[in-house]
Amino acid sequence: MAQRVQDRRAEETEEQRNSRLSDMAQRGQDRRAEETEQRNSQLSDMAQRGQERRAEETEEQRNRRLAVMRQRSQQRRAEETEEQRKENTFWAEHNVYVSDNICKKNKSEAGI
Repeated sequence: MAQRVQDRRAEETEEQRNSRLSDMAQRGQDRRAEETEQRNSQLSDMAQRGQERRAEETEEQRNRRLAVMRQRSQQRRAEETEEQRKENTFWAEHNVYVSDNICKKNKSEAGI
């Protein structure tokens, strides 16, 4: 089977090869366009459902939803701050270590 395909490809002209590759490229573009259209349709449906849900929610439900969003945001900021603190501590300790080594090297070279 593979040998037949190989033989057929060896016999095809440059024009036939270009036509075959062009057809393959076109099919790929068509497939990607279809996938994009489906994805956009799904996203549009999701957005529509979200709008409908929000239109139906009461003021109390809306306030609860916003409070949850605010709390999550605060937690994210707190976690980022903790991560940043850890990273800053690491680099501060690293810089002190490097600085100490430079001082030791300079003292050694100066004979101190």
